[in-house]
Amino acid sequence: MEVLHSNIVGSGFPLIILHGYFGMGDNWKSHANKLSEDFEVHMVDQRNHGRSFHADDFSYELMVQDLKHYFEDKNIEKAIVLGHSMGGKTAMLFAVEYPELVEKLIVADIAPKFYVPHHHTIIDALNSVDFSQLKLRTEVDDILKQTIPEEGVRQFLLKNVYRKTKTEMAFRFNLQSLTDNNPEVGEALPAYTTYDGEVLFLRGQKSDYILDDDFALITAHFEKAKIDTVSNAGHWLHAENPVEFYNKLIAFIK
Repeated sequence: MEVLHSNIVGSGFPLIILHGYFGMGDNWKSHANKLSEDFEVHMVDQRNHGRSFHADDFSYELMVQDLKHYFEDKNIEKAIVLGHSMGGKTAMLFAVEYPELVEKLIVADIAPKFYVPHHHTIIDALNSVDFSQLKLRTEVDDILKQTIPEEGVRQFLLKNVYRKTKTEMAFRFNLQSLTDNNPEVGEALPAYTTYDGEVLFLRGQKSDYILDDDFALITAHFEKAKIDTVSNAGHWLHAENPVEFYNKLIAFIK
């Protein structure tokens, strides 16, 4: 079984960071560098993302097994686990299945509920990129711009463009698998699964991913859950209000 790619900074108690859909561990570099003053921070690339292995199969159950294998490979006996969006779903299921490995759980802007698949615009835009016709990252941006007006979203996606050879660019993520398995990303945490450790849910004030109506479901799965809101931030709350996000995070884990 292949081991997930990661960047590890700092020393101390292990802290695992799991990125969101189409992201990578490096998206969390600035937070990881600050956290590395007190923790050994692992910025993990989940399967089909970043520099980790590509696979046709893609589900939360598989990503949990990938993470379990990662813990074994790195000799991690227990860690704080932080996950954003898709990574938050992986983190929740991991805590439910392997509670003995999780010291504390932080979930950023995702609930344990089912979400209707809603990334079609992004997936269609990415699939419209033909790298055989393109030489520059700005040309890729021009194509994405036609359907993705938000510059922040495009810049996030463009971080995945790299030079495969001297003359050819490519995406780091496995676009084929992510396209084929898009419905998997919305899957709910299985019913009646619980984790009784300490959990912090952070939601963005301008985001609609965690609604007040979701609080009952959250506490049904995580009885000790604290739910807090990061002001003036949407779904990318850690990037849109990094200071408040970090302060709430560090207050919880310390």
